[in-house]
Amino acid sequence: MPRWVPRAIFLLWLGFLGTVLVQELWDRLFGFFLLLVISLFIALAIEPGTNRLARRGMSRGLATSLILGAVAVVVVGFVAVMGALVADQAGELADNRDRYVTDVVSFLNDNFGTGLDAVEVIDSLDDPNGPVRDFLNSQADRAVQLGVSVFSTLFQAFSILLFTFYLAADGPRLRRTICSWLRPQRQRMVLDVWELAVEKTGGYLSSRAILALVSSFLHWIAFQAIGTPAPIALALWVGVISQFLPVIGIYVAGALPLLLTVVDTPLKGLFVLGFIVVYQQIENFLIAPRITAQKMQLHAGVAFASAIIGGAVLGPTGAILGLPAAAVIQGVLSSVGERYEVVDEAQGDGE
Repeated sequence: MPRWVPRAIFLLWLGFLGTVLVQELWDRLFGFFLLLVISLFIALAIEPGTNRLARRGMSRGLATSLILGAVAVVVVGFVAVMGALVADQAGELADNRDRYVTDVVSFLNDNFGTGLDAVEVIDSLDDPNGPVRDFLNSQADRAVQLGVSVFSTLFQAFSILLFTFYLAADGPRLRRTICSWLRPQRQRMVLDVWELAVEKTGGYLSSRAILALVSSFLHWIAFQAIGTPAPIALALWVGVISQFLPVIGIYVAGALPLLLTVVDTPLKGLFVLGFIVVYQQIENFLIAPRITAQKMQLHAGVAFASAIIGGAVLGPTGAILGLPAAAVIQGVLSSVGERYEVVDEAQGDGE
């Protein structure tokens, strides 16, 4: 046997065991790394505000705490308002169940010829052995799972806030620590990338905020004209969720006003669905590309692709972080290498 064969077998097994170990560690630490990435994103977003307050004499710890506290108040208030709206509509639905069932059955019979009987539908809802009660009983066991999920979400949110506080409050110290391990030329590159990440993250948030404001305003006008319940709250819901949850955000955001409107008046639900679909097309092709290009200097196609790729890699979190990550990568690549004057034949017509 050649001498290299035992060594090759040993290295093969060592590489295999190392791969298994790395994969196992990645599976166990993936949640932690995801929380850390989210915290870094938020820290980059609030760093300009922290620096501005620090220049006015406030300590970085206090400045970071004030900004994070304001963000937490806004998020909790938004969730509380939407929760109260859903609870109020659910109570109204329960109190006027028979009328809603009759209206929906009449709408289906008149427009689709279903031939349903409203009395039979109501009786099936009241039947203790009916399919509706069986479904509700089957979901009772999930109440504990829901409680555990809520507790886990709150713990993760607290962890994100804690990591964000340390990353933002100790930002300069963190940069000095990283740069102390690098040569001066590499230090300058790290600082440039850091500043670029702060700029692009701020541009992403400002562009999303502008789009959310425009979307909320236009949806409020439409919901007010259609006559949906709580038009202001639903418009804010659609505007915020559709912008800060890319790709699938519009479907998640549109489901709530559509459901509440269909329960009230099915015909109004069709108008709500139609407006959401039409507005989404207008936003995708007219509004969003202009704002994204102005705030982030990112092509609309690149932005859409980055959201899809980020969602495929990290889920909804990756879809949100994909846009600023793509903007940072594009900014870094634009500063690397030489640039040449473009020949006339490559300019194209209308440029």
